[in-house]
Amino acid sequence: MTPRPSSSGPDPKQTAEEKSAAKKAAPSRKAVAEKTPAKKTAAQKTATQKTPAKQAAAEKTVAKKAVAKKAVAKKAVAKIPPAGKPAAEKGEAAKAAVPVEVAVSPSMDAADRERLLAGTHHDPHSVLGAHRVPGGVAFRAFRPYALAVTVLSGELRVELHDDGDGFFSGLLPLEEVPVHRLLVTYEGTVQETEDPYRFLPTLGDLDLHLIGEGRHEQLWRALGAHPATHEGVAGTRFTVWAPNARGVRVAGGFNFWDGTGHPMRSLGGTGVWELFLPGIGAGELYKFEITRPDGSRTFRADPLARRTEVPPATSSVVHTSHYTWGDEEWLARRADTPAHEAPMSVYEVHLPSWRPGLTYRQLADQLPAYVADLGFTHVELMPVAEHPFGGSWGYQVTGFYAPTARLGDPDDFKYLVDRLHQAGIGVLMDWVPAHFPRDDWALAEFDGRPLYEHSDPLRAAHPDWGTLEFDFGRREVRNFLVANAVYWCEEFHIDGLRVDAVASMLYLDYSREPGQWTPNEHGGRENLDAVAFLQEMNATVYRRVPGVVTVAEESTAWDGVTRATHHQGPSGFGGLGFGLKWNMGWMHDSLQYMSHEPVHRKYHHGEMTFSMVYAYSENYVLPISHDEVVHGKKSLVSKMPGDWWQQRANERAYLGYMWAHPGKQLLFMGQEFAQGAEWSEARGPDWWLLDPEYGAAADHRGMRDLVRDLNTVYRATPALWRRDTHPSGFAWLVGDAAEDNVLAFLRLDADGTPLLAVSNFAAVVRPGYRVGVPDEVPAWHEVLNTDAARYGGGDVGNPDPVKPEPQGWHGRPASIRLTLPPLSTVWLRPA
Repeated sequence: MTPRPSSSGPDPKQTAEEKSAAKKAAPSRKAVAEKTPAKKTAAQKTATQKTPAKQAAAEKTVAKKAVAKKAVAKKAVAKIPPAGKPAAEKGEAAKAAVPVEVAVSPSMDAADRERLLAGTHHDPHSVLGAHRVPGGVAFRAFRPYALAVTVLSGELRVELHDDGDGFFSGLLPLEEVPVHRLLVTYEGTVQETEDPYRFLPTLGDLDLHLIGEGRHEQLWRALGAHPATHEGVAGTRFTVWAPNARGVRVAGGFNFWDGTGHPMRSLGGTGVWELFLPGIGAGELYKFEITRPDGSRTFRADPLARRTEVPPATSSVVHTSHYTWGDEEWLARRADTPAHEAPMSVYEVHLPSWRPGLTYRQLADQLPAYVADLGFTHVELMPVAEHPFGGSWGYQVTGFYAPTARLGDPDDFKYLVDRLHQAGIGVLMDWVPAHFPRDDWALAEFDGRPLYEHSDPLRAAHPDWGTLEFDFGRREVRNFLVANAVYWCEEFHIDGLRVDAVASMLYLDYSREPGQWTPNEHGGRENLDAVAFLQEMNATVYRRVPGVVTVAEESTAWDGVTRATHHQGPSGFGGLGFGLKWNMGWMHDSLQYMSHEPVHRKYHHGEMTFSMVYAYSENYVLPISHDEVVHGKKSLVSKMPGDWWQQRANERAYLGYMWAHPGKQLLFMGQEFAQGAEWSEARGPDWWLLDPEYGAAADHRGMRDLVRDLNTVYRATPALWRRDTHPSGFAWLVGDAAEDNVLAFLRLDADGTPLLAVSNFAAVVRPGYRVGVPDEVPAWHEVLNTDAARYGGGDVGNPDPVKPEPQGWHGRPASIRLTLPPLSTVWLRPA
């Protein structure tokens, strides 16, 4: 991962175009005031001109008028449509409505008025909308910039009093609160709309209880923006968790980024704020305008937004999925075999640069065919979740629930996953629950205080990347992340999560000096909150979505990364519950060995054999990932010593050894055809190297042919994968031939069927090299040789079956004599 600057994405409230539009469509309060300097509302006159006695007399007069008009009012009520049936269905409602005089509504409490204007009201629905009061039903609307507001209900048409500052009110002599709409007059336009403050809450008690407990496993269905039909009216439900906020309002393109007239209500003590906005649908841009504890305001993207604007723009987008999946067959058989007992070779892809410029749907037309042709069983996709800075490769996430909009919308991403599944390819994605960036429109101090990050600055600040670490001990934060893992698997049919930077989560002293961290309650350096979070995440995902696999990028010797959470290990901890773990030690040791000139490799032989000392301590993936071919580390082929022929021979031998070694395989894009330049997200792979017009294209195509054949033979040979996690699936034959630079071992299926892998990392041919073998195999034949001419090699090998001799060798009762090509790996199976 790389450090990144803060996003420079514009705040929508600051865009000149939208300011101009707002001025045209919705005049300022000042403009309205200038147009009616002499007018005073009835409420203002009552408050400023009448003594208490006059006030009482006026109220009696109003009451008498109400009685006189009672028959008319009852007639109007009789024609009010039933609850749930909007007045708009009546057709020309405004033209056909019956005018009714309106009385002065009981005055709004001054504190309520001030809180609504300041954006600090916790319960605007208790003040706005329609409410039964003595004498009838009081209507109140808060419409900044409006010139007039009229209540419509069936044939009832009542213009409310202008109370100033955007408030309108009136008292109608009605017996029940009617279903009603509002006719709002602005300068130059009139809008008929539903009253957002006449609706009951859209979240039920069970949702709120689960959120409060931190156990809502489908949190994305409760929080965020959801188009829905509520009480018979189409609109969007907005909900957000902001427990420290003094008030929250919804701002978006639909109100010209001024949320003043759309305050949300707080739902009990859960910290959740909610508002149903009628008439708002998919595609609308929005943010939450949060009033902080200190009274200042901040515009924030929705933490649970399922769609975002294309960076550097930062708004959230209301989204409804209309995608119909076609991968039923894939999902039905996904859980048939546990991942660690099945073949798994992974092609890691940086989506924006694999074929630069392609969208999700265009990638779906090319990527599945390419991966299937090469025989990989899975792809690992990066980046997926939305992030502001492309150079972070998606490892500094601001939209945890939104696929990056750079390549299309969420349904487009679903289409890509679907097409991969239909091609028989599993989909893993990089998932980043360790930290998040400090952008002031995203999660950092979301509601004015540390919320998603730890309250202790030393615990919150990530020392390596300038980011903030999640507070894994807070139940709502754990819920946010656990539900996010479930979300990608359930909503996008993701088959596995590769969890980034696990080591940085597990240790309180990770990259910290003494004095920069505080021991846990037991005096240790383990982050007990992070341990509990990872255990909960893994247990929840495996329970809810059978057939998925979680993979830890964990670079230390933490005990039990892939052990079940309920099994306690020597350290006293239960396992973390991952399915697989990246074998970073194997990667570092083997690449270090390969970087030496062959003549010097005998001094480093242990770097190739040490991995088998701990090979069965965890369930491993052998990763040659993007991290190893960028930022001066060189591409895989360029890490190899020697001239161009030797470099390619070394890479071929290394890949043959890797595919035979216990564990699953992962290879980053571009390495499959020996790209010489290291990867850059701005450029992507050098596909031109494969162009037949290029003089050296055959060299690169040969490497790709080898990768294809490695995958083909691998998938057809259960000995190479069925017992990856069992010591009985591996046996050394030659492990100590440092002087020869030779390694030989058996891989064994559950029934004992072997595959013999022999690597010669010396630059010389070794004819008649004797290797001890089991005596029950009558003959061996070569099924793969990395020195074959079609791969660009010298075509040295063993074309005929090799029969054992009764001469014991390497502790085995029989032996065979092989011709070992230089810088090569050969695989042999029983003939």
